[in-house]
Amino acid sequence: MEFNFKSEMEINKVNVQSKLNTFNEYWTPKIVGELNNQFVKIAKFKGEFVLHKHEQEDELFYVINGKLFIELADKTLELNTGEFVIIPKGVEHKPYAPEEVSVMLFEPASTLNTGNTKNELTVSDLDKI
Repeated sequence: MEFNFKSEMEINKVNVQSKLNTFNEYWTPKIVGELNNQFVKIAKFKGEFVLHKHEQEDELFYVINGKLFIELADKTLELNTGEFVIIPKGVEHKPYAPEEVSVMLFEPASTLNTGNTKNELTVSDLDKI
Protein backbone atom coordinates (compact mmCIF):
# COMPACT_ATOMS: atom_id res chain seq x y z
CA MET A 1 0.00 0.00 0.00
CA GLU A 2 1.39 3.37 -1.00
CA PHE A 3 0.53 6.65 0.68
CA ASN A 4 0.90 9.96 -1.07
CA PHE A 5 0.99 12.71 1.55
CA LYS A 6 0.79 16.10 -0.04
CA SER A 7 0.73 19.16 2.13
CA GLU A 8 -0.90 22.33 0.91
CA MET A 9 1.36 24.46 3.05
CA GLU A 10 5.09 24.55 3.28
CA ILE A 11 6.55 23.70 6.67
CA ASN A 12 9.40 26.00 7.67
CA LYS A 13 11.14 26.92 10.88
CA VAL A 14 10.85 30.47 12.19
CA ASN A 15 13.78 32.46 13.55
CA VAL A 16 12.13 34.75 16.09
CA GLN A 17 15.07 37.15 16.43
CA SER A 18 15.26 37.60 12.65
CA LYS A 19 11.55 38.42 12.60
CA LEU A 20 11.97 40.91 15.47
CA ASN A 21 14.74 42.62 13.51
CA THR A 22 12.30 43.46 10.69
CA PHE A 23 10.38 46.13 12.63
CA ASN A 24 10.91 48.83 15.26
CA GLU A 25 7.45 50.12 16.15
CA TYR A 26 5.94 49.44 19.57
CA TRP A 27 2.58 47.91 20.46
CA THR A 28 1.98 46.59 16.92
CA PRO A 29 1.88 42.77 17.07
CA LYS A 30 3.00 40.85 13.98
CA ILE A 31 1.73 37.38 13.12
CA VAL A 32 4.55 34.82 12.79
CA GLY A 33 2.50 31.62 12.95
CA GLU A 34 -0.95 30.12 13.17
CA LEU A 35 -2.22 26.94 14.77
CA ASN A 36 -5.65 25.69 15.80
CA ASN A 37 -7.30 29.07 15.18
CA GLN A 38 -4.63 30.70 17.35
CA PHE A 39 -2.13 33.29 16.21
CA VAL A 40 1.48 33.29 17.34
CA LYS A 41 2.45 36.95 17.44
CA ILE A 42 5.59 38.87 18.29
CA ALA A 43 5.75 42.48 19.37
CA LYS A 44 7.99 45.09 20.90
CA PHE A 45 6.60 47.03 23.82
CA LYS A 46 7.87 50.22 25.41
CA GLY A 47 5.98 52.66 27.58
CA GLU A 48 2.39 52.45 28.74
CA PHE A 49 -0.42 50.50 27.13
CA VAL A 50 -4.13 50.77 27.83
CA LEU A 51 -6.12 49.04 30.59
CA HIS A 52 -8.33 46.49 28.84
CA LYS A 53 -9.78 43.00 28.92
CA HIS A 54 -10.73 40.31 26.44
CA GLU A 55 -14.25 39.04 27.05
CA GLN A 56 -13.90 35.80 25.07
CA GLU A 57 -10.17 35.04 24.89
CA ASP A 58 -7.34 34.04 27.20
CA GLU A 59 -4.00 35.67 26.32
CA LEU A 60 -0.48 34.36 26.84
CA PHE A 61 2.47 36.78 27.15
CA TYR A 62 5.94 35.20 26.81
CA VAL A 63 8.93 37.50 27.33
CA ILE A 64 11.63 36.83 24.73
CA ASN A 65 13.99 39.61 25.88
CA GLY A 66 13.64 42.27 28.53
CA LYS A 67 11.19 42.96 31.33
CA LEU A 68 7.42 43.34 31.08
CA PHE A 69 5.06 44.53 33.80
CA ILE A 70 1.35 43.75 33.77
CA GLU A 71 -0.91 45.65 36.15
CA LEU A 72 -3.88 43.69 37.45
CA ALA A 73 -6.61 44.84 39.85
CA ASP A 74 -4.82 43.48 42.92
CA LYS A 75 -1.13 43.30 41.94
CA THR A 76 1.50 44.01 39.31
CA LEU A 77 3.25 41.08 37.67
CA GLU A 78 6.91 41.37 36.65
CA LEU A 79 7.93 39.07 33.82
CA ASN A 80 11.57 38.62 32.88
CA THR A 81 13.25 36.96 29.90
CA GLY A 82 12.03 33.39 29.53
CA GLU A 83 8.90 33.83 31.66
CA PHE A 84 5.25 33.85 30.64
CA VAL A 85 1.82 34.45 32.10
CA ILE A 86 -1.67 33.60 30.94
CA ILE A 87 -4.26 36.31 31.47
CA PRO A 88 -7.69 34.65 31.62
CA LYS A 89 -10.58 36.06 29.62
CA GLY A 90 -12.47 38.81 31.40
CA VAL A 91 -9.50 39.94 33.52
CA GLU A 92 -8.54 43.61 33.17
CA HIS A 93 -4.84 44.10 32.59
CA LYS A 94 -2.46 46.86 31.58
CA PRO A 95 0.95 45.92 30.16
CA TYR A 96 3.81 48.40 30.39
CA ALA A 97 7.54 48.34 29.82
CA PRO A 98 9.91 51.09 31.03
CA GLU A 99 12.50 49.79 28.54
CA GLU A 100 12.01 47.94 25.25
CA VAL A 101 10.84 44.36 25.69
CA SER A 102 10.25 41.69 23.03
CA VAL A 103 7.19 39.54 23.60
CA MET A 104 5.56 36.52 21.99
CA LEU A 105 1.78 36.30 22.28
CA PHE A 106 -0.47 33.28 21.86
CA GLU A 107 -4.11 34.15 21.42
CA PRO A 108 -7.16 33.28 19.34
CA ALA A 109 -7.21 34.78 15.86
CA SER A 110 -10.21 36.89 16.88
CA THR A 111 -8.31 38.71 19.65
CA LEU A 112 -8.01 42.47 19.29
CA ASN A 113 -4.86 43.84 20.96
CA THR A 114 -6.76 46.44 22.98
CA GLY A 115 -9.66 44.12 23.81
CA ASN A 116 -12.73 46.05 24.90
CA THR A 117 -10.97 49.41 24.58
CA LYS A 118 -10.61 50.95 21.14
CA ASN A 119 -8.18 53.85 20.71
CA GLU A 120 -5.09 54.94 18.76
CA LEU A 121 -3.23 51.79 19.94
CA THR A 122 -5.82 49.43 18.44
CA VAL A 123 -4.44 47.34 15.58
CA SER A 124 -7.21 45.48 13.75
CA ASP A 125 -5.31 44.46 10.61
CA LEU A 126 -2.13 42.65 11.66
CA ASP A 127 0.85 42.13 9.39
CA LYS A 128 2.08 38.60 8.75
CA ILE A 129 5.86 38.50 8.67
